[in-house]
Amino acid sequence: MKPDDAQLLDISGRRAAGNERSRRFLELCMPPAGLSLEGRLMRLLLGSLGNPPLRLTLWNGESVFTGEGDAVACVRIADRSALLRLFINPELYFGEAYVDASIEVDGDLVKLLEVAYRGMELASFRGRLRLFTSLDRPRSNALSAARDNIHHHYDLGNEFYRLWLDREMLYTCAYFPTPDATLEQAQVAKMDHVCRKLRLRPGDTVVEAGCGWGALALHMAARYGARVRAFNISREQIAYARARARAMGVGQRVEFMEDDYRNISGTYDAFVSVGMLEHVGRDHYGELGRVIDRCLPRNGRGILHSIGQDQPALLNAWIEKRIFPGAYPPTLREMLAILEPHEFSVLDVENLRLHYALTLEHWLRRFEDARERVSGMYDERFVRTWRLYLAGSLAAFNTGNLQLFQVLFVRAGSNDVPWTRAHLYGQ
Repeated sequence: MKPDDAQLLDISGRRAAGNERSRRFLELCMPPAGLSLEGRLMRLLLGSLGNPPLRLTLWNGESVFTGEGDAVACVRIADRSALLRLFINPELYFGEAYVDASIEVDGDLVKLLEVAYRGMELASFRGRLRLFTSLDRPRSNALSAARDNIHHHYDLGNEFYRLWLDREMLYTCAYFPTPDATLEQAQVAKMDHVCRKLRLRPGDTVVEAGCGWGALALHMAARYGARVRAFNISREQIAYARARARAMGVGQRVEFMEDDYRNISGTYDAFVSVGMLEHVGRDHYGELGRVIDRCLPRNGRGILHSIGQDQPALLNAWIEKRIFPGAYPPTLREMLAILEPHEFSVLDVENLRLHYALTLEHWLRRFEDARERVSGMYDERFVRTWRLYLAGSLAAFNTGNLQLFQVLFVRAGSNDVPWTRAHLYGQ
C-alpha cells in the first residue's frame, strides 16, 4: 500500500523534528569554543530540562542560554559549590541555594519555576529524579512523630499566618465562584461548597480530622446547625479555635480536640477531612480508612479534600525537608484505596487545581506585601524560604504537577443521595 499525501507529510514532519532534536543534541555535546567547564555543565543541565527560556549567569560573568525567544528569568549563581550542587540534584539544592542567597533570580520567580517543572517532565530528567528520590524518603508520620511534623509547620505563630491568610484563617484551597472574587469571598464559598456536598442539616453530627484554626468547624455549626468534633494536634491552632468558638457563642456545638485523628471515637452523620490527608502518609492510609469506617453509620457520608497528583511520586524533596516534613500528595487511585476496603461508594470527584493556583496567587501577593514584617518576626532566610515555597506551589498547580481532589463518598447501597447537583449551585 502506498502512503497517501497526508501520511507523507506526517513522515516528513516527524523526520524534520527528529533532525532538529539531533542538531540540538550535537550542539550541546560540542559547545562553542571557549566555553568553560562550568558553562558546559550549565548547558547540559539546561538541555536535560528541554532548553527552557532561562539564562544562567556564573560568578565569573559567563552567561549561558540555550532556549529560544526571550528569557523569562536569569539565574545568577554565586560560586562553584552552588553550581555543582545544582547540577547534582537541582530539585533539592535549588531551594537550599536560593535560601542562602548563593542563587539569585532576576525576573519572574513563578515563571522560572513553571518552565523548570515542565522541563522536569522530560524522560531524561525523570530518570535523574528517580535516582535521588529513591534516597530521599519522607519522614515518618507514626503517632510518635506526627506531632513534631505538624509543629514544624503549623506552630510558627498565629500572627505570621494572620499576615497573609484570609480573615477566617483558612489555609486550604479556596473556591472562586468567579475569578474576580476576593480571597475572603472564595474561602467562605469553599466552606459552603463542602457543606452543600455533604448536605448538612441542623442537628447533624460531624467529625473533622485536621481542623486548622477551626474555621470550617465553626462554619458548620454557626451556618448549618451541625454539632462538630474537630481533631488537630497543633497546640496553637486548637487554642485559637477554642477562643473563637467562645467568642462566637457556639462553644456548646463545637468541641475542639487536641488529639490525633487515629484516636477518633464515636459515630457521626458525616466525616470531613480538608487539607489533612497530605500529612497522613501512604503507610498510614489503612489506619485512616479504618477510622472512617468505624465512625460512619449505614447512612453516613464523608468528604476527603487533598492536594494530589496524577502519578505516584514523592513530594518535592526541598519542600518535604524545609516546609512539610512527612508530607505526601496522593494520587486519586491512592485516595480511593482508602475507601475501597470498607465498601464505600464514591458519589463525586472534583478537581479544583486552578482554584488552588488562584488561592496561591492571593497568598503570595499578601505575603510579599507583608515581607518586611515577616523579616522582622524571623529573618531574611525565612522570607526567602516561604517565598520559594509559595511561588513553587503556585507554579506546580499552574503546570498540573499538583492537583486538588475533593472526593465525596457514602456507604455502599445508600439511596439517600442527591438526584442532581442542583443543591450545589442553586442557592
